[in-house]
Amino acid sequence: MPLFRDTYAPLLFNCARVPSPDARRAEPGEPARDFALRCARSLEAHLEKHGHETAAFIIEPLVQCAGGMAMHDAEYLCRARELCDRFEVHLIADEIAVGFGRTGTLFACEQAGIAPDFLCLSKGLSGGYLPLSVVLTSDSVYAAFYEDSLARGFLHSHSYTGNPLACSAALAVLDILEEDRVIERNRATAARINQATAWLGRHPRVANFRNQGMIWAFDAVEAPPEFARDFFARAIAAGVLLRPLGNTVYWMPPYVLGDAEIGFLARALDELMQ
Repeated sequence: MPLFRDTYAPLLFNCARVPSPDARRAEPGEPARDFALRCARSLEAHLEKHGHETAAFIIEPLVQCAGGMAMHDAEYLCRARELCDRFEVHLIADEIAVGFGRTGTLFACEQAGIAPDFLCLSKGLSGGYLPLSVVLTSDSVYAAFYEDSLARGFLHSHSYTGNPLACSAALAVLDILEEDRVIERNRATAARINQATAWLGRHPRVANFRNQGMIWAFDAVEAPPEFARDFFARAIAAGVLLRPLGNTVYWMPPYVLGDAEIGFLARALDELMQ
């Protein structure tokens, strides 16, 4: 979104963009999978022309969050992996927001049965208790920097890299995810939220009500320019934290959400959409 990018434009590398597989952009009646395949053909055409000068293809898998909670079919990831292999381009998956169960599996890429060359993680990694991020990579990339000579080593780091307190928090979160079967429990929670908010799909002021795992979003119809700021203020007054992205309202609730909180959220949304 330009709102997040324009301020920093002079500092950023130039990069190419290909059509998003955002299912909202499909033709009327076109299945999300078919549209994803059509967008993958655009990626293929781009790499056929520019693959030799392309270092990496970056994607936020299944849900492009800052792009307005754009949800896409997993088939796009399958094709992207095949194309990156064919043209020898690194595939980078940004799972900072969508990892650790947020899309319904531990990592979003699992739903396509693929592994990226680089996997960017944060947020859910430490449960939000302390800031921590990691980048995982493949054995082949790791081996490229494994050398007795320091000149070949990957020496980049930050002063608090590997902070022991943050790493301890992350280890505790990983234990809880596994021992409490959190992701499995989330499926039942998501079903209850879908049931409580199903009316949004029929609301005259709502378009594209959608869900992926523990992420929900809808687009407000004919929203005025000040919609986001006004909706956010009214939501705070109603006791819920909902910060629209333009005219897109979304919620990514904590996994400990119970029936009382689900009911409170549904009632608040009903009030806010009057």
